[in-house]
Amino acid sequence: MTKTTLSRIAMARSGDKGEGSNVGVMARSDAAYAFLKEALTAEVVRAHMASINTGAVTRYEADNVGVLNFILHNSLGGGGSASLKTDAQGKTHGLAVLRLELDIPDEVLASVTE
Repeated sequence: MTKTTLSRIAMARSGDKGEGSNVGVMARSDAAYAFLKEALTAEVVRAHMASINTGAVTRYEADNVGVLNFILHNSLGGGGSASLKTDAQGKTHGLAVLRLELDIPDEVLASVTE
C-alpha cells in the first residue's frame, strides 16, 4: 500500500454546471476503477474540496467507460459572470481532485501505465 495522489491512477476533466461543477475521474486501468469505486466516495471528495465551500457532492458511475462523475453542488458561487470566485467555471476542480492522496494498493499502481 502506497500513499500517493489520485493522479497516479486516474485522469480528470471538470467544468461548470450552473451554480455547481462536475468532475469526471477516469481510471487508468480496470483495477484502478475497481479500487476507485470503493475508495473514492462522494464524502471523500466533499471533504477534500472543503476549501471551495461546496455543498453536497453526488457521485455517478459509468462502468462501461471506467468513469466516476462527481457533481459539486453550489461550488461556483453563482457560476460564470455572477461569481466572485477565482474559478467561476470549475475548470481547475478536476486538477484539485487529482491532488487528493489515497492509500493505493501496490497491485493497483502496477496496473496503470503512465
